Amino acid sequence: MVKQERALRTRRSLIRAAAEVFAEEGYAPASLTTISKRAGVSNGALHFHFASKQALARAVEEEASESLRRITGPVAEAEGGMLQVLVDATYGLMNRLAGDVVVRAGFELGGDRCRGGADSRLRRDWQQWVEEALRRVQREGRLAEGVSPDTAAAVIVAVTVGFEVLGAGNPGWLTERSFGGFWELLLPGLAQEPGQVSACPGEGRGGGPGGGPDGGRPGF
Repeated sequence: MVKQERALRTRRSLIRAAAEVFAEEGYAPASLTTISKRAGVSNGALHFHFASKQALARAVEEEASESLRRITGPVAEAEGGMLQVLVDATYGLMNRLAGDVVVRAGFELGGDRCRGGADSRLRRDWQQWVEEALRRVQREGRLAEGVSPDTAAAVIVAVTVGFEVLGAGNPGWLTERSFGGFWELLLPGLAQEPGQVSACPGEGRGGGPGGGPDGGRPGF
């Protein structure tokens, strides 16, 4: 049991160290030696857990993906319905990108062309969730007349990914103040009744660092 716990701690240290190095240097320049030193373990210990740099990158993406699921999965009842949940989730994502290097590196790795054809799994998952959320908003009758869920989803995904990319170089893009301006502009044309949806994150929902209480993914 002690050995298993030690191995788990070593694996977690390596994933975090890899995320830090990938975020700072990019995938191609990052070396396994640098990562093992950052984690405080030997190269042998690193290779015991991960056969290659690509395997480490996949582990970073998987942990980041789990964080994304915690943001998008739990859905508490909100006065503004699913649209408020969506707004809150975008803030939850921005907060994670700002404060969690594993999430930040996971998103960046998906867009790194040096990985030999790796796709942006996290961005794809985020896009699918936003699309599903807006279809539910439409079913609730809360989407403004004439607004297409798919068109609205494309706008929201493009903007959130844009903030993610810009935030990698300037954390100021990932603040609630910066992102709030986007929702203040978009909500009046998106919501059937804009006054029922807040452009600010709701306490205890997607706006917090943890993305809300544990629970199941919403049934779309």
